[in-house]
Amino acid sequence: MPSEKIQRTLAWLDAHEIQYEVYYHPPLFTIEEALAYWKEIDSTHCKNLFMRNHKGNRHYLISFECHKDLDIHSLEQMVHQGKLSFASPERMDRCLDVAPGSVCAFGLINDMDIAQTANPKELFENGHRVKYFLDSDLRRAEKISFHPCDNRASVVLSNEMFMKFLAIWGGEYEWIDLVFDKSHSTLENLTRE
Repeated sequence: MPSEKIQRTLAWLDAHEIQYEVYYHPPLFTIEEALAYWKEIDSTHCKNLFMRNHKGNRHYLISFECHKDLDIHSLEQMVHQGKLSFASPERMDRCLDVAPGSVCAFGLINDMDIAQTANPKELFENGHRVKYFLDSDLRRAEKISFHPCDNRASVVLSNEMFMKFLAIWGGEYEWIDLVFDKSHSTLENLTRE
């Protein structure tokens, strides 16, 4: 039986006429674990990071192809918010309604119509709490996949349906040429706040 979060995410996609394919699997906490289940799924699979600025009043979701490792320092220079840190589990829950290991684009469903309940200091001018950065390479993906707010399933969308999803969310997103780190050390040295 799918979890409540999976059911809610799929119901939202259905209600907005966003076509998708869903694949169920055991909880996947790392890309290495996920690759064994994703190998039969025709899609570009994403790694997703949820970060905050040094003041703690700005939140960023970053998505890129799962085999890459992001150079966080280059991202910091692009967003001009000072040092970035991984967001805490509390922030993940509050902003995206996800837990560690389940960060995904579909968490943005929980970043809609929040102006009345969110801390005004955390809101961007558009009334959303999260800004979304996507690696430019994802633009060319025919199909793209994310967890549906729970790492016990993967949802695949066509590029067209993904763009429809972003338009309905209505927040600010930006395609950027992310720089990737080959050493893996950048991600390991960040703290969670």
